[in-house]
Amino acid sequence: MAAVNATQTDYWNFLFIELADPRTNDWFLIKSPLPLLTILGFYLYFVLSWGPRFMKDRKPFKLERTLLIYNFFQVALSVWMVYEGVVIWQYYSWRCQPVDWSRTPKAYREARVVYVYYLAKITELLDTIFFVLRKNDRQVTFLHVYHHTVMPMISWGTSKYYPGGHGTFIGWINSFVHIIMYSYYFLSAFGPQMQKYLWWKKYITNLQMIQFCCAFIHQTQLLYTDCGYPRWSVCFTLPNAVFFYFLFNDFYQKSYKKKQAAAKAKADKELSNNNNESCTKDLNAAIVAQDTAQKKVL
Repeated sequence: MAAVNATQTDYWNFLFIELADPRTNDWFLIKSPLPLLTILGFYLYFVLSWGPRFMKDRKPFKLERTLLIYNFFQVALSVWMVYEGVVIWQYYSWRCQPVDWSRTPKAYREARVVYVYYLAKITELLDTIFFVLRKNDRQVTFLHVYHHTVMPMISWGTSKYYPGGHGTFIGWINSFVHIIMYSYYFLSAFGPQMQKYLWWKKYITNLQMIQFCCAFIHQTQLLYTDCGYPRWSVCFTLPNAVFFYFLFNDFYQKSYKKKQAAAKAKADKELSNNNNESCTKDLNAAIVAQDTAQKKVL
């Protein structure tokens, strides 16, 4: 038994200490995967089970001020991460960039941005919690829950093992998209009077699909370029980019294309009914005119 426990300890130390980046491994919520998995477990239990049951016979929470503060915070945080990304990527190779393992201020700056991005993914779990509390159940889709569950796990692995280098491009463009997305959420939190100014909502989904295409193209360069960044990482990034693209595309088709088609069909039907009514009126008028003419002749 002691030998088994020693072997398990050796595996644990190898996976979560020896392979980890010593610069970031002692940072909050990094050293062990258990705290993050616990957070995600409570998140899934709340949004898929306890939360909907709790809200079943209750009125939805409005949360206007909370949403304004939360979305403004997410916009500001995303702006900061995009700015940091621009500064860092001035010195990066767009083709293939290794992780800077040194302890220079520049290397620590890269690692810090990756770590903050990871913490941001945890705070974004509140998106779904707010949907549940406001009883916006139609927004708690498989796409939404899967995306918000997977991204913290990927970000944890990046922060722990490869905090910098080629993979940071994904976080950079994702932060840019989140500036647009959370700006929309921020403005919509002001109420219905803002809806006429938010006609660009559907283009956010287009932008999200474009980011996955960019991430896919950027990551494929690792397949034929060697710079020291692990090629095996494409086993996670490429399938996820493809999967996310098709999920978002399916969401776009259901949310916008089908609605547009339904609206067009309804408009065509109303036009057809109006034309039929107009023809009927014209025909009745012609019959009345004919009867009147015949009576005058008689």
